[in-house]
Amino acid sequence: MPHRRNILIALGIGTFMSALDGSVVNTILPLLGRELHATVAGVEWVTTVYLLVVSALLLIVGRAGDLYGHKDVYLSGFALFITGSALCGAARTLEMLIAMRGLQAVGASMLYANAPAILTKSFPAEQRGRALGAQATFTYLGLTAGPSLGGWLAAAFGWRSVFYINVPVGLIAAIMAAVVVARDRPDTTRERFDFAGAALFTCGLVTLLVALNQGHDRGWASLPIVLLFAVAAAMLTAFIFVERSGASPMLDLSLFRSRVFSAATASALLNYICTYAVLFVVPFLLIQGRGLNTKQAGLVLTAQPIVMAIVAPVAGSLSDRIGSRVLATAGMLVFAGGLVLLGTFAAHASAAMIALALAVIGVGIGLFTTPNNSALMGAAPRHRQGIASGVLASARNVGMVLGVGLAGAIFTTILTRGGADAIARGTATTLYVSAGVAADGALIASIRN
Repeated sequence: MPHRRNILIALGIGTFMSALDGSVVNTILPLLGRELHATVAGVEWVTTVYLLVVSALLLIVGRAGDLYGHKDVYLSGFALFITGSALCGAARTLEMLIAMRGLQAVGASMLYANAPAILTKSFPAEQRGRALGAQATFTYLGLTAGPSLGGWLAAAFGWRSVFYINVPVGLIAAIMAAVVVARDRPDTTRERFDFAGAALFTCGLVTLLVALNQGHDRGWASLPIVLLFAVAAAMLTAFIFVERSGASPMLDLSLFRSRVFSAATASALLNYICTYAVLFVVPFLLIQGRGLNTKQAGLVLTAQPIVMAIVAPVAGSLSDRIGSRVLATAGMLVFAGGLVLLGTFAAHASAAMIALALAVIGVGIGLFTTPNNSALMGAAPRHRQGIASGVLASARNVGMVLGVGLAGAIFTTILTRGGADAIARGTATTLYVSAGVAADGALIASIRN
């Protein structure tokens, strides 16, 4: 139907913009440090604060969508994201830029957590995989275009243009969504927002993410990191207790009684751990290990998202016909095989062979992601779609931090031992360990109903 196609296009533009923003900003971090006279550690917070805020709010804004309407929360997210982008572009100091990135992240979390819920409600079950697959394509296109577009914009118009570009794109996507997305009427009008659960979850998750983010720099056994893990464990345990006993919990734990929902969540987490481990170590292999410049390395790295953009919608359509379990399991197995292949290539293979291995990894991720997302969203009842979207997005963000933490710990440990081929050995070891994680993900995907 044209109406559904318009919904898909409107949400796709928003998804493309969000993915583009994440990959673009990482590209200009060295330029930001020079222009704003900031240290590397200071500039890293431009990315870190975004990750922390988005991760902390995903479940909360997903729950808000269930209670107050996904369209209203989604459009409010655009307003905050566009405003935050404009203020980021206008920032005169690093501190102001970091603060405005936080505002931008609040809006992004509202987009991330509600777009899958809107799609799931707008399409019948037999078309859900196709719709989510098309949305995945927009995500991968944004990730692919980000580095090259960011470099071009920064070179031609300055770093501020990287943020300003979100304003016109965001306005187009917001206007389209306002016109074509139907206003949903929440089914849970008698339920109230769980402020206690939201506060415990936010504080606990942020504390956990900070510990994971800083662990391999400060030392995993250092007192500050151990204390952060202890505080996070206490808060998240208290959160689970509050959710079990509350009348209107922020996170409906009964969702995890569904074998499909819990297995899809766990396998998604493992998938993202492996994905971000690859994104962390392969640039070191290409630039420091093989001597490629950033433009050449970026070209090699695009092999993965391009293949993902092609495979994801095909896998989504197939999952509508044959179900998700076989495709998700096969995807994780191919992913594991691609990681082993890339690890084998780390020492001596050409850049073209590395790109080929990355393409195999892209096939695996594309086969897995859309069917698994469709299964997770389909396992949640209609009035819990926002929470299901939030759980899915949280798996991605937590997986990102865990993947970078795992890769960083393995990679830096081997680098400190030295040796002529330390970079290649560190990369290969990280990839082999990640292949084991992907194999566990395949096992979990295979045992769900």
